[in-house]
Amino acid sequence: MDCELLESLAQDVGTPFWVYEASVLQRQISAVKELTAAEGIQARYAIKACSATRILQEMIGHGLWVDAVSGNEILRALRVGYPGGQHPPKVLFTCDVFRLNSLQVLLEHDILPNLGSPGMLSELDAAGYRGPVSIRVNPGFGHGHVDACDTAGPSSKHGIWFEDLSELKRRADSLGIEITMLHAHIGSGPKNEELLGNFRLLVEEFSKLLPIFPQVSTVNLGGGLPYNYRKRDRQLEVAPLKTLLEMARQQFCEVAGREIRLEIEPGRYLVAPVGTLVARVKEIKQTRTNGKGKGVHFAMVDAGFNDLIRPLLYGAYHAIEICGRASDEPNSDIAVAGPLCESGDIFTQSLGEIIELRKMPLPKAGELLLIRDAGAYGYVMNMNYNSLGRAPQLFLEDDGSVEMFSRRETIEDILQIETRETLRTPKINGHF
Repeated sequence: MDCELLESLAQDVGTPFWVYEASVLQRQISAVKELTAAEGIQARYAIKACSATRILQEMIGHGLWVDAVSGNEILRALRVGYPGGQHPPKVLFTCDVFRLNSLQVLLEHDILPNLGSPGMLSELDAAGYRGPVSIRVNPGFGHGHVDACDTAGPSSKHGIWFEDLSELKRRADSLGIEITMLHAHIGSGPKNEELLGNFRLLVEEFSKLLPIFPQVSTVNLGGGLPYNYRKRDRQLEVAPLKTLLEMARQQFCEVAGREIRLEIEPGRYLVAPVGTLVARVKEIKQTRTNGKGKGVHFAMVDAGFNDLIRPLLYGAYHAIEICGRASDEPNSDIAVAGPLCESGDIFTQSLGEIIELRKMPLPKAGELLLIRDAGAYGYVMNMNYNSLGRAPQLFLEDDGSVEMFSRRETIEDILQIETRETLRTPKINGHF
């Protein structure tokens, strides 16, 4: 990334800020389109990974459908031009609990619900819904990119346990609600071999289920396409997965005796490498070795876990570069830390707030530091801790032009939702 440009942008909008690269986004979208190029295979984008309107515009422009996990994510999709309705269901709604406006939005816009808990069927019935549904299955196995992100198996809250599906089907039949899609999201683990192995297991499980669900026309294998944060030059091999998906669809059609659409719904893979968090190095300071432990060099930057919480949340690794510094410079053991009044405000740590020193050149105060591969679950998990406003987001086009698509939040933005509205008055003679 051009450091002269980044320094100029830093002067314009201040630090920290986010920058998304159009060329990288196009590369990731093209890879997913290649995966799903065969007839009857469709890709959805998991909005939760990065829900910015600017990113969604790219997804709809390239023919990717979407998976939403809240009523407001549905509304985001509709506002960029995704149609409501279920013919076909270009917007899918996946959740384990109907929260706030989600059920109302789903009903108003005729969105296909993907049910992750059995009781949701009763809620749909009570609301008068008689359309088709999708069922998110917990097949009993799965593997997230870290253990804290497992999306299936006995320890996962997501989906309906596979041994409960027969009872759920009987309940749906009694209500006159058709089950037209089967869905699972088992994750992949961090390696390509694990992804292929998990998908093969899932294909076999769905092949057993299809004869039991004669109205199913779609099978969704979920997301979980791996992104290798630690070895950025070793990414998903598209060809083996493309072959597997094509074979899976053929197998589903043969087992069911009818046409079955096959779907996948990547999120992280599409946007992780697209986004970079740019921060300013403010100071280098160090502690000294004593009886409690070894001293540490801290590179203090002006971004914190309010901007990017993944390292603190589950020990996520992000490549870190000093803008303009050669990779062959002598390395030091560095911890990169933020400004927040929490000891866990460290970008270089493993799970459990254990500092994981990074081999890198010793930064200098004033230099820009790039926290890479932060496009997925980065800005979307921002917060206003310490009353700090969320950093601006910039989009770097292929021609070098830059668009700011969300500005830095101010204290006025943060305070505008605070209110004093009387909801109850004191009782007078036993009455409100």
